[in-house]
Amino acid sequence: MRRPKVAFFDLSCCEGCQLQVVNFGESLLDILDTIDVVEFREVMSEKWDREVDIAIVEGSVTDEHAVERVKQIREKSKILIAYGSCATIGGVNGMKNNFDLTEIRKHVYGEGYKFFHTAMTKAVYQVVKVDYFVNGCPIYQPEFERVLKSAIQGIPYYVPDYAVCVECKLNENVCMYDRGVTCLGPVTRAGCNSWCINSGNICYGCRGLVSNPNEKGMKDVIARYGINMELIINKMGMYNKCRELVEHEEED
Repeated sequence: MRRPKVAFFDLSCCEGCQLQVVNFGESLLDILDTIDVVEFREVMSEKWDREVDIAIVEGSVTDEHAVERVKQIREKSKILIAYGSCATIGGVNGMKNNFDLTEIRKHVYGEGYKFFHTAMTKAVYQVVKVDYFVNGCPIYQPEFERVLKSAIQGIPYYVPDYAVCVECKLNENVCMYDRGVTCLGPVTRAGCNSWCINSGNICYGCRGLVSNPNEKGMKDVIARYGINMELIINKMGMYNKCRELVEHEEED
């Protein structure tokens, strides 16, 4: 059978998720046995200008040039996978949406700011149709493998829609709140096997909110531990500002 042609693309991002793929180790060899990688800027110089079976896109959409580019990628790909927080929910680039764009340009580019255009940050799905999502910053490697296998087989992959706390409990971690640390696990979408908490870190919300977060439960936790709500809101804004953009557009 012909191996599916796969191309990796990047928009506005740090390319950390591409590095996660490169760092797969021996399992990367198994992946490469099943696909034909035709473009991947981190590891090869070749450029592919024809149709591909699967396009894997990292990064958020931050200007009109990125809009056109991701539309072109969508047109020449049968399947599009958005991977990493920047592509799936807007990511840290979405923090720009907190500020006046002209002021942002002046701050970054100084007197020559007029030559550098920008726009409100959007996730890839807010511009084109996305078939599969791999959340996280960076991506969780086992999940990427599951999504890629699903895409190759043409079967759905359902991103877990329950809180990271579920996985955290299964991994028998001590709750970060009991340690006196604020964590976004109660409202963040699972699928990472509570990766950060397993390593002694907190959940930063990089996988986005669950579709129906337990707001009452989270408020109870906040009240019990005497946490400032403004702190929680600021933490959520680190990755999830583009969600507010979607909600605003739906209201309009």
